[in-house]
Amino acid sequence: MNILITGCNGQLGNEMQLLQKNDSDNCYYNTDIAELDITSVEAIERYVAEHRIDGIVNCAAYTAVDKAEANEELCTLLNAEAPAYLAAAIEKRGGWMVQISTDYVFDGTHHTPYHEDDDTCPNSVYGRTKLVGEFNVMKLCRRSMVIRTAWLYSTFGNNFVKTMIRLGREKEQLGVIFDQIGTPTYARDLATAIMTAIRKGIVPGIYHFSNEGVISWYDFTKAIHRLAGIDHCHVRPLHTSEYPTAAKRPPYSVLDKTKIKQTYGIEIPYWEESLAECIAKMIEE
Repeated sequence: MNILITGCNGQLGNEMQLLQKNDSDNCYYNTDIAELDITSVEAIERYVAEHRIDGIVNCAAYTAVDKAEANEELCTLLNAEAPAYLAAAIEKRGGWMVQISTDYVFDGTHHTPYHEDDDTCPNSVYGRTKLVGEFNVMKLCRRSMVIRTAWLYSTFGNNFVKTMIRLGREKEQLGVIFDQIGTPTYARDLATAIMTAIRKGIVPGIYHFSNEGVISWYDFTKAIHRLAGIDHCHVRPLHTSEYPTAAKRPPYSVLDKTKIKQTYGIEIPYWEESLAECIAKMIEE
């Protein structure tokens, strides 16, 4: 198959590129804004036709959650409209699409892990635009797979893990929120799951994916510092109310992964095992 990857310079896109080296059966076209403007219907249709694309993995998105509150038009363009353009273009070729979405489509009022068919109720511009993106892709491409994920990190780009390592080395004290609960996702593990779905064949629908386990941002930070060998920085737990942000975060966003595990026969690593692997790579690099 000829497979188009958008947002190839992001965390997930970079991880997808690394895994492609082990897939000699398919041909990958890795693109970012320099290679393909996904906000242009004409550019997408031309690219898909010229390269005879059979499937699309859309890793591109507007992910600056707080900035999105003041940039709703751009956020909507990238998170809702661009996925629709991609879905419509690949549907014309009878192809498939994988759309990456987010835990922010939920308001976080649950106390048990969210299932794919639970009612959505986003309370931020980012969450609302990503939910519209899901709807557009599912409506316009019959062979579409939406994967909601959370707390993404990797050795690439800017993310929470890198920030906590940097701050832990710079500061003697740090305050981190303890009353927001979820599960981190190592982008390498998500990329591996996507590659498995491609290899076994896309089964349309909505899926949830994160690593296994449940923690707070505070616990996550403590683990990051321990694994990175940072022992001089005192991490203090904060209430959400002590750290106001432009966008409201879901206080509980644990995702139930049963569906994707059963559909594709995959095992998902425990969050701390994947975090240790990622930090080891960071230190090595």
